[in-house]
Amino acid sequence: MNSIQELFKQKDKNLLSIYFTCGYPKLQDTTKVIAALQNSGVDFIEVGLPYSDPLADGPTIQESSQKALANGINLDIVFEQLMTIKETNNTPLVLMGYLNQMLKYGEDRFCQKMVDCGIETLIIPDLPMVEFENHYQKLFDSYGLNNVFLITPHTSEERIRKIDSYTKAFIYVVASASITGAKGEISNEQIAYFERIQSMNLQSKLIIGFGISDKTTFNIACNYAHGAIIGSAFIKDLGAKGVGNINHFIKPIIG
Repeated sequence: MNSIQELFKQKDKNLLSIYFTCGYPKLQDTTKVIAALQNSGVDFIEVGLPYSDPLADGPTIQESSQKALANGINLDIVFEQLMTIKETNNTPLVLMGYLNQMLKYGEDRFCQKMVDCGIETLIIPDLPMVEFENHYQKLFDSYGLNNVFLITPHTSEERIRKIDSYTKAFIYVVASASITGAKGEISNEQIAYFERIQSMNLQSKLIIGFGISDKTTFNIACNYAHGAIIGSAFIKDLGAKGVGNINHFIKPIIG
């Protein structure tokens, strides 16, 4: 049983995950952010790999990626940073990146680095289902890695049920058919979408992301899923107030 599965065994509701961008705001902040998030009591952490063309990300996360790249971050440095906290970090980490990053780095090399860092779960938003079925499922299985698929309001029931059959960690429920970014209130249309997914009685855990930004939106999301991910709102706060303010950002949400 991997760390995410163990987490869900211990706690299956109101799970809070935070997305952050490695190497942001400063190159050496990666491990500081993880340590601060762990100390603040988040349930798991989505580790974002900075990329020059992040298709699923909105302006806030795109800007953080550009800043991190300008700081000199690259995958070698990311994995080196993550290795330094392998023995001290007790909060499950989920790696989020893009297919071209893995291809350029080398698929086996990338997967082995994840294993070396003690990370078993990854999110590749632009990984086509057919490529997963024909190649990556076997590759990930050989390294003991779990791929997280995303679903949106436009995802067909057939595809959702197929994703459910493949899922070993959780299904990432994208709250709206758009890029990441805090959207303010959750709309009635989104609620109807959450209710539709909930009514399917899927076997997998559901985590809602995109547009979750504060306690109110987090609590609403948790009414329809096992937890939620906050990204852009956290990145904005981190960029404006620094690592030292992380606990102040998290506590109102989980308090």
